[in-house]
Amino acid sequence: MFTDSHCHLSFPELKSRLPEILSAMAQAQVDRALCICTTLEEFDDVHSLARDHGNLWSTVGVHPDNEDVQEPTLDDLLQRAGRAKVVGIGETGLDYYRLGERTVADMGWQRSRYRTHIEAARMTGLPLVIHTRSASDDTLAILREAGGFEGPAGPRPVARGVFHCFTETIEVARAALDLGFYISFSGIITFRSASDIREVAAFVPLERMLIETDSPYLAPVPHRGKTNSPAFVPWVAEQIAQIKGLSVAEVAQATSVNFDTLFDRVLSPPAIKNLEKSHE
Repeated sequence: MFTDSHCHLSFPELKSRLPEILSAMAQAQVDRALCICTTLEEFDDVHSLARDHGNLWSTVGVHPDNEDVQEPTLDDLLQRAGRAKVVGIGETGLDYYRLGERTVADMGWQRSRYRTHIEAARMTGLPLVIHTRSASDDTLAILREAGGFEGPAGPRPVARGVFHCFTETIEVARAALDLGFYISFSGIITFRSASDIREVAAFVPLERMLIETDSPYLAPVPHRGKTNSPAFVPWVAEQIAQIKGLSVAEVAQATSVNFDTLFDRVLSPPAIKNLEKSHE
C-alpha cells in the first residue's frame, strides 16, 4: 500500500535490527522501500539489501555532505548503476549548511561531484535523487545547465528525478516541477514548526509527489525523537491526506504510482555497459 521512497537501512541504527524493521514494515502495509547510497564505500551494503529482499531497491551515489570518502568518478557510478535493482543515482546535490569558516566558493568540489552524478543519470537514464540544503539556487542552476535541458548547445538527454526531503520554498518547488522533477516529503511535514512545508505540500500536485522517511532520521509525529524506520511512512501520508482533503489510501496509491513512474524507466545492464565503453 505504502512506498518509502528514501531510507538508509544500511546505517547501523537500522541494519542491526533489519528483521524487526522488515516485520514492522509489513504490519504497517509499507510494501516497498528504496535504500539510498551515500558513499561508494557503503554501496555494497546498500546493494546487498536490495539484492537479498524482493521489496527493497538501491541507488548509487555520494552524498554532498560526505568528505574524506572515495570521490566518485563517472565510471564508478556507471559500473555500479548497471547492477540489478539499482534504480537511481544519488543521493547527490549541494549542501552549504555547514560551511563553517569556508565560503561558497570553497565548495567547488561539491559542485563538481554533483555534475558527475548528473552526467551519470543522463548516460544511464536513471533518475537523480537530489539533496539540497541552503544551496537551492546553485542546485537548480547546475541542474538546468548540466541536466540535459534546452540550452546554447541545443537539447541533450534529459536528467530527471526527485528533490527528496523537501524543505525549500514554493518558488524552489515550482522550479523543480517546471524541470520535470518530483517532490518528496518526509516526517518533517508533521512537525508543529513546519507550517511553511505544509504550504508547499498544498501547492505540489499529488501526481508529482512522493513520500519518504529518510530513516533513521526525522521520525514523524507521534514518533518524533525516536529512531525512524520505513514503517513510519504512513504518518507522512496521513499528513498529506489532511492537507489535500483526501483519504490516506488515496495518497498511498498515488505516491506509489508516482514511484513506479519515476523509477521504472531504466536501461538494461548491457545497455549501460555499452555506454561505459563509449565513454572510455
